[in-house]
Amino acid sequence: MTQGGRFIVTGGAGFIGCNIVAALNARGHDDILIVDAASSPEKQANLNSVRYRECMDKHAFRDAFLAGGIESVDTVFHMGACSSTTERDTAFLEDNNTHYTRQLCEWSLEQGARFIYASSAATYGDGSDGYSDEDACMVAYRPLNPYGESKHAFDRWALDAGLFDRVAGLKYFNVYGPHEDHKGEMRSMVNKAYGQILERGHLGLFKSYKPTFADGEQERDFVYVADAIDVTLFFHDHPDVSGLFNCGTGQARTWVDLATAVFAAMDREADIRMIEMPESIRDQYQYHTQADVTKLRGAGFNAPFTSLEDGVTRYVQDYLVRHIS
Repeated sequence: MTQGGRFIVTGGAGFIGCNIVAALNARGHDDILIVDAASSPEKQANLNSVRYRECMDKHAFRDAFLAGGIESVDTVFHMGACSSTTERDTAFLEDNNTHYTRQLCEWSLEQGARFIYASSAATYGDGSDGYSDEDACMVAYRPLNPYGESKHAFDRWALDAGLFDRVAGLKYFNVYGPHEDHKGEMRSMVNKAYGQILERGHLGLFKSYKPTFADGEQERDFVYVADAIDVTLFFHDHPDVSGLFNCGTGQARTWVDLATAVFAAMDREADIRMIEMPESIRDQYQYHTQADVTKLRGAGFNAPFTSLEDGVTRYVQDYLVRHIS
C-alpha cells in the first residue's frame, strides 16, 4: 500500500537522499522539503536534477522543528547525517548523527509521520560477530570508528526505547551509483576508479595485510543505488513493517571483481596494480562485509538485486561518461 504524498528528505542534495527525491518524483510527488545545502557545484547539480517544494538549511530546520515551526508530513526520510568514516570529531558526530536523529525521530512520531533513517554497515565493526540485523545481536557489535559508533548509538537508543515497532532503520552496505560526485574520498570505488582509469590507464587496489585474503581479494557487499532506494521506499509503502534492517545484496564480491567490471564497462583491458594501504587505516579496515538479508526477505522485500557487473555498467555508461571526462 502506497502512503501519502508529503515528505521531508534530509540530506536531499546528497547521494542517497537525492536518489530518494528522484524516485518520489517518478511517482508523481514533488511536495518535498529537502533539508540540505548546495555546498558544492556537485550538490547544486543534484538539486537541479529533482523537483521539490523547498530546500532548507539543516540548522534552520532543526531549530524550526524543535520550536514547532515545521508542518507535519507523511514520511520523513532521514539521510542527512555525516557519512564520513574518517571523521574524528566525536562531539560533532554525537550531536549530528545521534542527538539530531533522536530529536527528529521523536518529532516525527509526535506528528504521526513515518520515520525512516539511515544507519550503516559500519556499526558491525570488523565483522567478527557477524552481520545479523536481529535486535538480540546488536549489543555485541563494536564499530571501528567514531562514525560507526555514532550510528550504533542511535540504533541502540531506538532499540532500548522500544521504537522498532514504529520506525525503520537501514544499515546501508557499500552503495554506489549516480549523484555521489560531491562525496570526495567517500565516493564509491566505482566512481574513483573511473576517474583514475581515465587519467592513468590503470587502477590501484590496496594490498592485503591478512594472510587469509590475497591482495585485492578483500570483499564488500556492493549495492547499486537504485536497489537501495527500492528497499528504502518499501518501508514507506509498508508502514506496518518496522525495525532495523540490512540494505545489502547478501553477496560479497572482491575489489578485483569490481575493478574488472569497471574496466569492462569502459571497454578497456584490465590493468590492476596493488598498492600499499595507508598505515592510518590498516587497524580499522574491514576485510569482509556481507549483509544477512534473512530479516529483509522475511519482511516481504522480494525484489532481486542488480548484479555487480550490471550495476557498474549502468553507472559507467549511463552516468559517469556524461559527468566525468
